[in-house]
Amino acid sequence: MSKPAMLDADSPEPLWRQAADLIRHQIEAGKLADNGRIPAERDLLAQLSISRVTLRRALQTLVEEGVLTASHGRGWYVSADAPKEFPNTLESFSETAARLGLVPSSDVIRAEDAPATLDEAEELGIAPGAQVFHLDRIRRLDGVPVAVDTSYFASSLKPDFTDVDFRFASLFEQLLNHGIDLARGETTIEARAADAALAAHLDIEVGKPILVMRQSIMDGAGKPVLSSVVQYVGDRYRLRTSFSRSRKPGGRG
Repeated sequence: MSKPAMLDADSPEPLWRQAADLIRHQIEAGKLADNGRIPAERDLLAQLSISRVTLRRALQTLVEEGVLTASHGRGWYVSADAPKEFPNTLESFSETAARLGLVPSSDVIRAEDAPATLDEAEELGIAPGAQVFHLDRIRRLDGVPVAVDTSYFASSLKPDFTDVDFRFASLFEQLLNHGIDLARGETTIEARAADAALAAHLDIEVGKPILVMRQSIMDGAGKPVLSSVVQYVGDRYRLRTSFSRSRKPGGRG
């Protein structure tokens, strides 16, 4: 953890909580763990300038939250089940995996052209019945199923997929290499319970919480290009975002 943000002793949030959040953020950003192990306590103490008691409480909190595991005499390790963080930029599943130091792979459920339904046609701005390419996959990180991704786009945009193996290939990369602009994504995220089919794909219990991300990706001119619904295992992902205010000091509102 190089040059971490300073902890605020005057903050109402206790130092152990600040330290836990900072360590978690560094792990999620792929900047802290080396082969799964975080730095030794003496190094963390020097970098964070906190007491050993405060650090131990922060680390134990991360264990309880499923982020770390403790190995007696060997140190602290990132849990294989630690939640991964949604990006704040438009990036592919493969790019997210690379940022986190994980290996992406997929089980292909469907890869075919089909006539657009009314909803699909409206979403993509094409005529009902026009051909749409569907790519449905179980997405894995280091072999663990984390999401089911259902994506579709107008077949008229489709590159030659003859030699593409979508168990490992990135759809984003294929489209970008074909000259298709993926400039901006409009996204909504909601929680719901896993049904039997989804639970079977993700190897989870029926009714377990999942996060459903619906995304419409547009080109630079604002034309819809790609639509997707990605259903994530709820306790394996986290969304971090930021908010700003338009009102300035002394303004009204």
